[in-house]
Amino acid sequence: MTTSFITGVDFVTVPTNDFEASREFYRDTLGLPEGKRWGTMPAVEFQAGALTIAVMDPTAFGQPFVPHSVPIAFQVDDVAVAREALEAKGVQFVTDMIDSGTCHQAIFLDPAGNSLDLHHIYADKKAS
Repeated sequence: MTTSFITGVDFVTVPTNDFEASREFYRDTLGLPEGKRWGTMPAVEFQAGALTIAVMDPTAFGQPFVPHSVPIAFQVDDVAVAREALEAKGVQFVTDMIDSGTCHQAIFLDPAGNSLDLHHIYADKKAS
């Protein structure tokens, strides 16, 4: 048996090339609670349930900006309702509703072009 020294995940990072636009999107459009700023650096944390999302401009940390092409899946109660609310705020979706047989999803983009996902599991997790 292998024992891991990893005890959890502290945060995931979402890159941006326009810090203020992304900060407003995650705070005002998605409605996520804004947490701590990283001092004077262009980075801020948001809380999405148990997951902390750090939105940051990687160029300020010596790294290139490249948006995520694989989505972070945000849990919602109803994908259609959440999608409608976000579309009313001008959010761009890149897929129709996806029904996998166990969940509904709809993928959209943040201002920096990062892929995000509205996600709702409707089937019993134990049955799959």
